[in-house]
Amino acid sequence: MALVRFSRFAALAALFVALCAAFACADRARADFLKPPGNKIFFGVTDTGVGNDYRAFAQDVGKRPPVIQTFHPWGNSLHTAMRRWKATRARPMLHITTRTDAGTELKTPKQIALGKGDAYLIRLNRSLSRNRLRTYIRPLGEPNRCLNPYAGVDCSGNVRGGHHAFKWYRSAFRRIAIIIRGGAKRGTINARLDRIGLPKVWKRGKKKVLPRKLPKAPVAMVWSPLPAGSPTVKVNRPRNYWPGTDWVDWVATDFYSRYNNWKHLKKFYVKWSLGKRRPMALSEFGLWGQDKPGFIKRIFRFVRTRKQMRMMVYYQDFGTSNEFRIQNFPGGRRSLKKFISARVFPKFAPHYPRD
Repeated sequence: MALVRFSRFAALAALFVALCAAFACADRARADFLKPPGNKIFFGVTDTGVGNDYRAFAQDVGKRPPVIQTFHPWGNSLHTAMRRWKATRARPMLHITTRTDAGTELKTPKQIALGKGDAYLIRLNRSLSRNRLRTYIRPLGEPNRCLNPYAGVDCSGNVRGGHHAFKWYRSAFRRIAIIIRGGAKRGTINARLDRIGLPKVWKRGKKKVLPRKLPKAPVAMVWSPLPAGSPTVKVNRPRNYWPGTDWVDWVATDFYSRYNNWKHLKKFYVKWSLGKRRPMALSEFGLWGQDKPGFIKRIFRFVRTRKQMRMMVYYQDFGTSNEFRIQNFPGGRRSLKKFISARVFPKFAPHYPRD
């Protein structure tokens, strides 16, 4: 009998170890999703809404960026952007904001967390899965920048609370991840939401918004606060906005020549990329207002000497006379051109969008 009990215990222990290994493998696979192959680093540029701007940027810096970041307000269609992504043959990063061009707030974090924007999330899931479009999803970026409508802290350093409380931002991010990722039947999706204390997918009257099954979308979720917040107060640091490893595939931050606290950037990398075992991106970086080739040199040194740094996206804003456009900074442009000429920066991402 003792031998039988021991055998059963050994079998259960082996099963437990196998399950732990499976979960660990799944966690690593999710963290590695949409990473560049080998030791490559993706270089990207922000989208101005005009395909020729992308091509002009590529010509001026001597290499086409394999990633293009598009900024969309909540609810916006992918129809026009999809054509541009395919025409440029660049893998998209989709930044989702809740601010309209007029400055009004479309959805609060609480409304998103409670399911008031589910129809849009389902539409994204189905569109990206149908087109088999590998996409980085960057929802509500820079949540600790007080000028953003979903920010948890105002510009005086006061916690906003209410619909903009930290807990609602975290819950909104989790809900966005669960629905856009998809890959499960309606009951499973709702069970995942229920486990984290969120309501089932919203219904309009008697009509269910959620179909019987959501396809698995080839997306990677990008969490991207500022390194120390704006304003830089203790309560506005990234930790209050962290959704959890289950809902984050990449960690990212934004870093510009005008606000270049390298100590904060280094701490962010150690705590959130190394600490959470997630690849890291500079979701926005660039020159701001002045030609500083030394900044370009230093930012590339930072990226090249840290193995978890796998992507960097240059922010070029809109129009030809803005404070960020690399073409207006000859020294910075030459420096940028020199660094991205290295073979570690590929011209294409695998399975890039095509017409």
